[in-house]
Amino acid sequence: MSLEDPTGESPDVGFTLAGASPAVEAVQRPNDLTDRIANELATLLSTAGRRLDAAFALTVSDEAGQVVISDGQQAVLARPPAAVLPLLRELRDRSAESPDGPWWRVLISLTHVADARFEYDYGEEPFPGDHLFPVQAYLADLRTYPRKRLPVWLAAYIGHDERQTRPPGIASVQASTDVASGIAATPIGASLPPFPVMWSRWGVISAAFVAAKSPWGPRISTALGWFESATRSGSTLHRLPNGRAVLSGGVWNAQELDAAYNDGSRLPQLYRGAPDWVADPVLNSRAANGLLSFCYWWDGKAWYGGESPSIDAVSVAIPGVWSSDSTVDLVAESTEGKAGAWATALVAAAETGTVTRALLARALAGEDIDFDNAYYQLILAGVVN
Repeated sequence: MSLEDPTGESPDVGFTLAGASPAVEAVQRPNDLTDRIANELATLLSTAGRRLDAAFALTVSDEAGQVVISDGQQAVLARPPAAVLPLLRELRDRSAESPDGPWWRVLISLTHVADARFEYDYGEEPFPGDHLFPVQAYLADLRTYPRKRLPVWLAAYIGHDERQTRPPGIASVQASTDVASGIAATPIGASLPPFPVMWSRWGVISAAFVAAKSPWGPRISTALGWFESATRSGSTLHRLPNGRAVLSGGVWNAQELDAAYNDGSRLPQLYRGAPDWVADPVLNSRAANGLLSFCYWWDGKAWYGGESPSIDAVSVAIPGVWSSDSTVDLVAESTEGKAGAWATALVAAAETGTVTRALLARALAGEDIDFDNAYYQLILAGVVN
């Protein structure tokens, strides 16, 4: 059980309420049970004008909760009344009769009992870290409350069993076994641009989004490009010695993963025919929690893949590096169309490693541009003259 003690400091509130996340589904308050919970929590509101926000996570074996009291100026943590957790367990048990099964988390807000709002989280999005229990807690819960399906991320969390990890030692054995068995990787043709061109475009898009101070969009370092989309898909592009590279990542709620974890289908063999340098240190972090849905590698001459889906199926997880035109479009979009023809010149220069500060200044014209950090992205990408 994890419940916070009262403190006098403003906490970092780790949850959102009232429609702020699609993972939270508001439902009608079922009966007087929610009124009793609201009454218990309302005892913490000693004066008028205060608001209570609470978040509780429950399984049959584990529980965690946080209650925050705020007055518009300051927020403090409070311990929930002892009667609240038994009432919440009863409320959750009743929710097991719904088609979705019992909820995993409940978020409660109120300023007084009459306006109490209950929102129920069925795991459409991953739980925050302090509300994510050990695997055994969910397995025990599923034995008590069997479900037909789980959200892909939760099903993977429970059942991935490190099947997507590929430590260097395992990579060496698997690569040797594939060679001895005559198993070869699948060339993917022109679905992806050559790695050097892709790398330069990734750098330009990164610079454009940094210039616009966008929290989204790709970023780049000397040997790594990464991208996380607003729709929870993403990828990494690792640059290796000898002109090699690995592009891997995941599409949120990929059908192949859903079938594997919820229906018992075989996981795609993403590393089928892969060389030994395709290993954990250069794989997207999704591999560690079973949510990797594609992996491609560049051997210095061409792109290859194992049983990854087509590039079209995973394009949402990769920034728009497909062509010079798609890269130009993203630069223009990030500058609200102010880049004009200079965006085309910038992309062409990046692809030949001849970007200058003057050219970037023209391409990223506009107010409130973070020029220096944008230029530094291009320095890291190695496309500056």
